[in-house]
Amino acid sequence: MLLSDSDSSHGGKSKTFGQISRNRLLHELLQTSKSEDSRSSWKKVLIMDKVTLKVMSHSCKMSEITEQGFPLVEDLYRRRQPFPSKDAIYFIQPSKENIVMLLSDMSGREPLYRKAYVYFSSPVPKHLLTHIKNDYSVVPRIAALREMNLEYFSIDNQGFITDHERALEELFSDEAEHSRRFDACLNEMATRIATVFASLKEFPSVHYRAAKGIDGTTMTTFRDLVPTKLAAAVWNIITTYKTSIPDFPQKETCELLIVDRSVDQIAPIIHEWTYDAMCHDLLNLDGNRYVHEVPRKSGGTPEKKEVLLEDHDPVWLELRHTHIAEAGVRLHEKMTSFVSKNKAAQLQQRDGIELSTRDLQKMVQALPQYSEQMEKLSIHVEIAGKLNKIIKDMGLRELGQLEQDIVFGDAGTKEVINFLRKNQEQRKVNRLRLMMIYAAVFPEKFEGDKALKLMQLARLSESDMKAVKNMKLIEECDSRSASKGTFSLMFDTEKRKPAARKDRTGKEETWALSRFYPMIEELIEKLSRGELPKDEYHCMNNPTTPLSNGASQVASTVPHSMRSRRTATWAKSRFSDDASSKHDSVLTTAPGDLKKTGQRLFVFIIGGATRSELRVCHKLTAKLRREVILGATSIDDPAQYIEKLKLLSEEELSIDELKI
Repeated sequence: MLLSDSDSSHGGKSKTFGQISRNRLLHELLQTSKSEDSRSSWKKVLIMDKVTLKVMSHSCKMSEITEQGFPLVEDLYRRRQPFPSKDAIYFIQPSKENIVMLLSDMSGREPLYRKAYVYFSSPVPKHLLTHIKNDYSVVPRIAALREMNLEYFSIDNQGFITDHERALEELFSDEAEHSRRFDACLNEMATRIATVFASLKEFPSVHYRAAKGIDGTTMTTFRDLVPTKLAAAVWNIITTYKTSIPDFPQKETCELLIVDRSVDQIAPIIHEWTYDAMCHDLLNLDGNRYVHEVPRKSGGTPEKKEVLLEDHDPVWLELRHTHIAEAGVRLHEKMTSFVSKNKAAQLQQRDGIELSTRDLQKMVQALPQYSEQMEKLSIHVEIAGKLNKIIKDMGLRELGQLEQDIVFGDAGTKEVINFLRKNQEQRKVNRLRLMMIYAAVFPEKFEGDKALKLMQLARLSESDMKAVKNMKLIEECDSRSASKGTFSLMFDTEKRKPAARKDRTGKEETWALSRFYPMIEELIEKLSRGELPKDEYHCMNNPTTPLSNGASQVASTVPHSMRSRRTATWAKSRFSDDASSKHDSVLTTAPGDLKKTGQRLFVFIIGGATRSELRVCHKLTAKLRREVILGATSIDDPAQYIEKLKLLSEEELSIDELKI
């Protein structure tokens, strides 16, 4: 009676991960129960719980669900009107509470619906399946009972989250080891990750960051074992798919790498200078929602309108991974191009004087043929203008330069002290982020009185100090026991190089502040080449056949660049060759090109991922000719990540504890 329905036939490798997820929901789930009478598709109700509703909303729009014949979407736990002449599709988690609600709906002389098509988001425990089968009054009314195996949340065509916002706290905090939530969090996370591979019908080689104490030379902590435990849990679930899901691969078809936030503590807090990251870092967005003001033709108070910065917006799709300065250049070129092709706009241009992007925006808005496409373009001109003003007002260029100089070993204590003394009015959160970057690169500088002096110079509160201190809790190895009651940032490292990472380019950057890259970029490239260090990264399975990446080998990393660190230009002339928009975004690659790519690469980050890491996955998809998919417990902006770090320890940190 129970079937595993994880067919990706609507997708295949010619479609991206996000497209396959969407198609499975719209076609496999919502079209399965269609009858010969086309009008009957409008006689159905879609019922979901809180989790599956979120799964659906991450992949599909309400209008798309309605088009499939479901004008009514109901919450499983809300009081619902009976529709005895309608069929109902239940898309729910396989929990005891949900099963009870389902049986209650369909039992008795007058069930709420005629027939129930039941789809579970993940594998159903046997005892719950037995509970359903034992209700003889309900079984005849169940038209389908299937495991949909889709319990992840698509955030992008190449990204998903498991929606564990508190993963850092539940897995890495002081109290995590003895908390019931530790195992519950890991098991639920593993289940949701596994459904990704069920959906795509992919059988992965499961690589993971190994605990350094396993060799017996150092002490292993429960935190260090988190990636190992998650990898084992994912592997155990996926191996059952070989027998439970029809046509599931019996040999490895892709690769999965599981790491935690310890592989890169700088990426979540450094200022990322791409358009997407700056929007979420600097603007007061509600998720992906941006509220802007539209002037009324009649004058008066401007009208407030809400827009979504998402893949359905072609301008956003093109600009989101570009440098903020390049985004401004492209927007100006688009506005100029529109004006040059519009006679009415040309008449408004005064004496051939070059207009600013803002002037062009106002001109375009006043035109009678002002289209939806131009409205989107105008919105992005407004956003880019706001971002540039914030960058200027907050002095972020100087701060951003110092952050990257620290990371690449071109700045140290002297430069940090000089900046803090000279920029007393810099926002507290930016001072904190600077100190966190400095602590991650040079933990030895925070020993003894140096830590106290730096903290006092940065004028950080006790709560802020806790964020810096708690970075230690997710460091790669916690083998050296620090004295209780003291504050130490010696992250148990061996000989540390003067820089956290090396330059990866052998030429000058077109845009300043674009040197930084997340560490997963190196890890993904090594994974693709089969060069992950075996002493640091283990594999749950020995692949039965060598995985082919379907692409030429990636060139080895270029040695540390000897170029001047301040020669790149913030924003070159709009008419210079370097500022040309001919450098298309990697996202302009047609989905059909994926037919020619090699096997998929998956990276999952426990503790949250960043927008820069999602950008890297898009970049490497084009470079490696393999679809790279990023998974994470959540997607965090810097402010969110810092607040989560503060929750890792409950006790307050006093000034006295800074002294050794």
